[in-house]
Amino acid sequence: MCKPGVGDTVEVDSTFYACPSARTVANWAARTPEGFIFSVKIPQTITHEKVLLNCDAELKEFLDTMSILGAKLGPMVFQFPFFDKWKIKDRNEFTDRLIPFLKKLPADRQFAIEIRNKKWLDAEFANHLRNHKVALVLQDRSWMPSPAELKFDPITADWTYIRWLGDRKGIEQQTTTWDKTVVDRTAELSSWVDYCYQIKNRGVMIYAYANNHYAGHAPATIEQFRNLWRARRSPELNKPTPVRPKEPSLFD
Repeated sequence: MCKPGVGDTVEVDSTFYACPSARTVANWAARTPEGFIFSVKIPQTITHEKVLLNCDAELKEFLDTMSILGAKLGPMVFQFPFFDKWKIKDRNEFTDRLIPFLKKLPADRQFAIEIRNKKWLDAEFANHLRNHKVALVLQDRSWMPSPAELKFDPITADWTYIRWLGDRKGIEQQTTTWDKTVVDRTAELSSWVDYCYQIKNRGVMIYAYANNHYAGHAPATIEQFRNLWRARRSPELNKPTPVRPKEPSLFD
């Protein structure tokens, strides 16, 4: 299960459910061209079940396995759920777990954090990530704010991570087959083009991925973004080139 991205890259969903075998990851590396980038989700054991506590063994297993990708390993994403108060009572409790955990992460890898409690998003939280050079995931999702709606700078590293996710329940009322566009996202994607142009001019590398639930067909969403980017006469979006794991470039 993968989401296509801008450039020769995919976001791998299957790693969220369990750490794959070393053989599986070696096959990913062997069957993709030079310069291909895999962004992968951290297993839910870490993000949902243990919520960063007592999971050093699981983290080590995952990092060791992903290292098989070598230069093809891109960002690793902590996709946290929406936390009810019975699970995590507030953002302070969450950051009390998060900050010590971030200190354990290897500095030569790229990590991103996605949270779904929108009231937790503020400058203080962004600064916690910035202090550790961890990216805040930017989401286009029905109940989460866009970058323009945030009252702080959401760029917390020298790269950023964008996920076009949409309204899952809403679109599933229109279709359950994902072979064509059913929701017109021209306005939203045009705004993203403008935003990406601005941050690219700041020297920020950009990883961007689309879900089928965003507009109905993820590859079409990526192509529409690319066309809107070209129409703006922005610099061409080149394919990534092989570099060190911590510095893959999707937007040259």
